[in-house]
Amino acid sequence: MLSRPKPGESEVDLLRFQSQFLATGAVPAVQLVKKGNRGGGNTNLDQPLLQDRRDVVTLDNLPDSPPALVPAPPKRARPSLGCPLPEHEDPEERLNRHDQHITAVLTKIIERDTSSVTVNLPVPSGVAFPPVFHRSQERQGNSTSGKRSIFAQEIAAKRASEARVPPVREVVSTLDPPERAASCEALTPREQGGQLLWGSRGFQGPHLVTGKGLRSQDAEQEAQTIHEENIAKLQTMAPEEILQEQQRLLAQLDPNLVAFLRSHGRTHEQAGEKATEEQGPGRHSAEVTGEEPVVPTSASEPRQEDDPDPGAPALALPVTPHKEWVHMDTVELEKLHWTQDLPPLRRQRTQERMQARFNLQGELLAPDVDLPTHLGLHHHGEEAERAGYSLQELFHLTRSQVSQQRALALHVLAQVIGRAQAGEFGDRLVGSVLRLLLDAGFLFLLRFSLDDRVDGVIAAAVRALRALLVAPGDEELLDGTFSWYHGALVFPLMPSQEDKEDDEDEDEEPPVEKAKRKSSEEGNRPPSDLARRDVIKGLLATNLLPRLRYVLEVTCPAPSVVLDILAVLIRLARHSLESATRVLECPRLIETVVREFLPTSWSPMGVGPAPSLHKVPCAIAMKLLRVLASAGRNIAARLLSSFDLRSRLCRFIAEAPQEMALPPEEAETLSTEAFRLWAVAASYGQGADLYRELYPVLMRALQAVPEELSMQPPRPLSLQRIASLLTLLAHLTLAASSTAPEPSSDGAGASVLATPSSITWTQVSGLQPLVEPCLRQTLKLLPRPEMWQVLGPVPTACLLFLDAYYQAWSQQPSLCPGDWLQDTERLSESLLLPLLRTPTLGSLWDSLGSCSPLCNPQFCVRAPEALPSLVSLGSTGGRPSLSLAGSASPFPFLTALLSLFNTLARIHKGLCDQLATVLATPGLQNYFRQCLAPVAAPHLTPFSAWALRHEYHLQYLALILAQRVATAQPVLAINAALHHSMVLALLSRLLPGSEHLAHELLLSCVFRLEFLPCLCPWSAIQSLLKTTWPSFSSTSGPWLLVPSVHVGALCSMLWLWPMSTASSSPRTPGAQLPAGGCCRKLRCWQMRVSGSTFSTISSPILPSRKALSCIPSCPLCVSSTSRE
Repeated sequence: MLSRPKPGESEVDLLRFQSQFLATGAVPAVQLVKKGNRGGGNTNLDQPLLQDRRDVVTLDNLPDSPPALVPAPPKRARPSLGCPLPEHEDPEERLNRHDQHITAVLTKIIERDTSSVTVNLPVPSGVAFPPVFHRSQERQGNSTSGKRSIFAQEIAAKRASEARVPPVREVVSTLDPPERAASCEALTPREQGGQLLWGSRGFQGPHLVTGKGLRSQDAEQEAQTIHEENIAKLQTMAPEEILQEQQRLLAQLDPNLVAFLRSHGRTHEQAGEKATEEQGPGRHSAEVTGEEPVVPTSASEPRQEDDPDPGAPALALPVTPHKEWVHMDTVELEKLHWTQDLPPLRRQRTQERMQARFNLQGELLAPDVDLPTHLGLHHHGEEAERAGYSLQELFHLTRSQVSQQRALALHVLAQVIGRAQAGEFGDRLVGSVLRLLLDAGFLFLLRFSLDDRVDGVIAAAVRALRALLVAPGDEELLDGTFSWYHGALVFPLMPSQEDKEDDEDEDEEPPVEKAKRKSSEEGNRPPSDLARRDVIKGLLATNLLPRLRYVLEVTCPAPSVVLDILAVLIRLARHSLESATRVLECPRLIETVVREFLPTSWSPMGVGPAPSLHKVPCAIAMKLLRVLASAGRNIAARLLSSFDLRSRLCRFIAEAPQEMALPPEEAETLSTEAFRLWAVAASYGQGADLYRELYPVLMRALQAVPEELSMQPPRPLSLQRIASLLTLLAHLTLAASSTAPEPSSDGAGASVLATPSSITWTQVSGLQPLVEPCLRQTLKLLPRPEMWQVLGPVPTACLLFLDAYYQAWSQQPSLCPGDWLQDTERLSESLLLPLLRTPTLGSLWDSLGSCSPLCNPQFCVRAPEALPSLVSLGSTGGRPSLSLAGSASPFPFLTALLSLFNTLARIHKGLCDQLATVLATPGLQNYFRQCLAPVAAPHLTPFSAWALRHEYHLQYLALILAQRVATAQPVLAINAALHHSMVLALLSRLLPGSEHLAHELLLSCVFRLEFLPCLCPWSAIQSLLKTTWPSFSSTSGPWLLVPSVHVGALCSMLWLWPMSTASSSPRTPGAQLPAGGCCRKLRCWQMRVSGSTFSTISSPILPSRKALSCIPSCPLCVSSTSRE
């Protein structure tokens, strides 16, 4: 016997059961019965079963070809089994045969005559048709409505209310107070909101004017007569007229009087209610008083007892609150004030200060500006009638529970900060916006917003952080001056740390221990205290770097957020060496930047903005690495060794910008930043091994420079790339010298130290024939100022490369000196001397005074939003073209030219007489005289310190060139007194970081007798005393202290006057001078440099300053000295 299928068995088991059943030949338990046809309905029960044992489906009468696509025949109605239809009868014909009423009705249609009917246009109405009905308006009392629809219930309620509501005048005159209150149900919401003052009180007698104060006996009768006249007058007036009179009276009467009258009426109303309760529920009181009852919306609603301020008028709400609404069980009218219309704008008639308000773009709005409400600038805070948001309200919105409000507030604050730094507010605001924001805790508000879970809020917080920290003009300024003389060296943008408490222990404590102590003290301070002195230190103390790394690595933000984060990291790296080190050592931060934004392979980018910057090369990421490398040699070495930057540099330098699958501007900037990063590493003597690999690429790029310079119009990004390429070649050429450069800092290679290099002179000796034609091509555009300004730093970079080339060539011990001497003569005769005779070069010298920040202190004015805790160059908004940093500035080109002249004069003294003509230029001499004129010193700001540093480089190189000319050819010393005065003035003006310049000037110029022909040394001392401030120590004879004008400038010098060579003046017995000898001729002057912070001149034999004036003249050269 076959078993039945069990749970869990598959189709294979079922097929096996079927084959077993068919093999047994048993009779199935179920028989197939075919129904009869429609006509007879009989069934053949004796039909034999299917004899084929296979499971086969057969289709009878199946045609060989598919049927044609023709419409199917109409379907017929299926009859019941009891009443079969004839086979050839159509149901439609049968219906038409028995049913004739449709054709009888629709046989003839006659239209109505409308020729005499007037046609009226529809009247516009503000009410929807049909009226909109909300289910919340369903009456609570109709509980017995059953299954009636809402529409039927509303119609029944309307009919009932119309049936029981009499006219308004009849209600006023006849109804009792409870009945009048019930009659208000049928009024519309607008009529309920404007309920009449007299609509809820009886008029049996007067309440306010009772006649008690009159002496006449008929006083009460007179008051009643007046009352009746008033009632009659009210009955003759329409409700609209009564409301108008009511509003007019409320506007004319004193508010205190109105409040008194209402309180008096409320007292009578309470007394009437108490009397009603005493009389019982079935009786009505004879008199109920009340001023302004709150009318409920339906009869079933309880009366609201919430009363506003007695002295305030009734609220004119745009909608009537209903109890059925959510959270409106108890109507609190004082919380519905915000639904009213805005009060009229108050015009300012006094000079009072008003709260500043800004629109959504961060623009400052005038106090009396009237803007429409659809702009979204009105809200329900303080001064609701004024448009815009105050800083306090924006701060409040940043902590909102709605993410859109938080993002909007941060966006507006970022716009306000950007406009404030650009100086758009000017003197329209009292105080500093940035200072106010930082004092209010805006820095930590941004930090909290960065921890938000919403991407939009994080993006807005990052944008605001960039607006606060990063000045766009600063980065453009520093990028544009990278190829200047020492342009890659930028002082840290950090506040000056002056610890006055520890001044006494500064000299005794070692610098390393002092740094450790300060770092430990800063680590124990809370971030808020650090932020008051240094904003960036306060931010770093809040674990900002790990959060930025998380946003970049995990959340994969939009391209704008990525650019903002990288810009913030660049600003943090520019702060100090400590901050740059923390950025480098943040776990996985630099790895994420290199992996995600500097990949070696990427998909081509289409036209339009990129949806994401991840796995796409980004120029600003390369700039971040360059700024980090500029912070120090150690960081540059770690970047090259730990993050595989060599392969990245090869990838982005080997391929031309036109061949990169990137937008053209992004490709040009990326190639430029790659050149700059390599140049910074080459200045430390690192990355030189890449030169051999990329030598063909560099040669190809250098050969294409003339063609790119001849393009019209020139492309600024392409010119920046050419200048960066030339700067890189200059540093690589200096790295090819076999020995370190001399201690002199008059060349472009002062930053290259004695680091073994893998580049040989043979590998770079072929660069000069390719660079010199580029310089000649650019000098042809010198007579055309508009084209010369477009070239930018390209001529400057060419001159600095030639300076580095001849400096490195002269240091090759295995080469013949005659080769480079002959080549320098060729360069001087064919290029430099014709350039000096060009009139347009004289115009550049003449424009020095107009572009000098020293001669024009107005260029160094502090920015309006400058903060001591957040250092910025203050270059937002650009600089005028006729300034040191402007496009027409002559300083970069002339500084590079003087640097080349100094190198040629040092290695070939025979060229001094030819190069000395530059010192006789009238423009240079006039510039020196302007610098010596008694003008106010420029205000010391971060920008003025940066600009004065570049200006002092030009002055230093000109004075060193004058000293070299005077040493080689004493008769060619031109304007020696002017140059000596300029040296002394420059010594007193040097800023921190220029100690090497003071060292060189003291060694070569100040006490160099060849630089001061026919001048007694004692006269030099007297001149120095007039220029500086003398003071003397009580030990070891007199000491001349020469402090600087700017605090921190170091001028360290010790001048020893031996006792044996002192003057033989009768006033100084015991000091003998050899007969026939002069102190200048005997070379008795000795000088030594020490590490103190002052310039000291010592004469052990002279006990006091009075002794200096005891020697009126030198016995041999007879040059008188001053006794002042």
